[in-house]
Amino acid sequence: MSLPEPKRQDTRLDRYHSSYSDRTHGMRASAVRALFAVANRPEVVSLAGGMPNIADLPLDVVANTLSDLVKTKGQQAMQYGSGQGEPMIREQICDVMALEGIEAHPDDITITCGSQQGLDLVTRIFCNPGDVVLAEAPSYVGALGTFGSYQCEVVHVAMDDEGLQPEALRAAAQACAAAGKRAKFLYTIPNFNNPSGVTQSLERRKAIVEVCRELDILVVEDNPYGLLTLDAEPIPAIRSLDEEQVIYLGSFSKTFAPGFRVGWVLAPHAVREKLVLAQESATLCPPVFSQYAISSYLANHDWKAQIVTFKDMYRARRDAMMEALAEYMPEGTTWTEPKGGFFVWVTLPEGLDTQAMLPRAVTARVAYTPGTAFYADGLGSRNMRLSYCFPPPDRIREGVRRLADVVNREFELHQTFGLDQSPVHRRISGPGPEIN
Repeated sequence: MSLPEPKRQDTRLDRYHSSYSDRTHGMRASAVRALFAVANRPEVVSLAGGMPNIADLPLDVVANTLSDLVKTKGQQAMQYGSGQGEPMIREQICDVMALEGIEAHPDDITITCGSQQGLDLVTRIFCNPGDVVLAEAPSYVGALGTFGSYQCEVVHVAMDDEGLQPEALRAAAQACAAAGKRAKFLYTIPNFNNPSGVTQSLERRKAIVEVCRELDILVVEDNPYGLLTLDAEPIPAIRSLDEEQVIYLGSFSKTFAPGFRVGWVLAPHAVREKLVLAQESATLCPPVFSQYAISSYLANHDWKAQIVTFKDMYRARRDAMMEALAEYMPEGTTWTEPKGGFFVWVTLPEGLDTQAMLPRAVTARVAYTPGTAFYADGLGSRNMRLSYCFPPPDRIREGVRRLADVVNREFELHQTFGLDQSPVHRRISGPGPEIN
């Protein structure tokens, strides 16, 4: 007589584990989001997140704009809208992009829930599981999460102090082709790259476009920071160099306010049709009230002057971080010198690990983002991203001082245990080869 089969004892915490699709295996928690709970404690100086500082936004003007909007256009603003986005804001976006040399037609713009959704839609319509996406090394953690969720393989391309290296791009694409893999597109943040802070020169942008034309690689240009240039006029966007080879992602999160969640995609006409279909299946339509609100703000407020106000505020914070790094960080530490945007990329002396060091930094009441978050291949252990956009200058200086104390203690610990810590001279002019 056979014994009854034992009742299954499932120890999984998630009873639906076996039911999820394969693509969920590529989903990873953001290292930046994971830090929020700790970094938001008032005693901690957070140099981790890239949260825009909207303290200088004229809230009385915004309040009046929203009040007038509800009174005069409330029924339209609180109704369903077009899957492509409302016509008036698409026309105004053309004026915004013109500041970086882009000539565009409103019909080729699709409104999204922030540029993050734009990147998601672009990846959805172009990439099958196993397809290759080329991306700068290091690259935006949110983009890496999107590519992973669609089961893409990310191949990193080396950077230097002028941005992505064209010959490294060519070599990476050719290596993929030799392995029987197709690189569907190049993802790049040419202005004040997140996380490195590096900006591609105009000459470098032209060279990158030439390589992508030659090898028939689409360029996805992510440009949330382009108008926040702190030392010069904006460099012409990559999209301004080629209308057919480049898809452009834009956002109002950095130049107005992130809470409205309005971004856009400028794409060749055929691609735009696919984007609208993908948008309609994802959200039916992007948030109409937010579009009306931003459109009213652009129409009735000097938004260009407001961007200048933001730039002045961020410049003071950037300069405070540069001065503090030079004053406090130990010999052997290097960092980039951003010309705009929100971020500085720091490289610690050989042998130090920013991921392992993070708990000790939080204990010392300072937070940063470890460099490994910005690589798909596990590199970046000596790197960290520091953000200067949110804390005031005095808190930035104090945060860097605390961080330098932690780095010094970590360095002494390694020296005590006899690890090779050959010093290198401090270099702050750019990332050079150490960013690879």
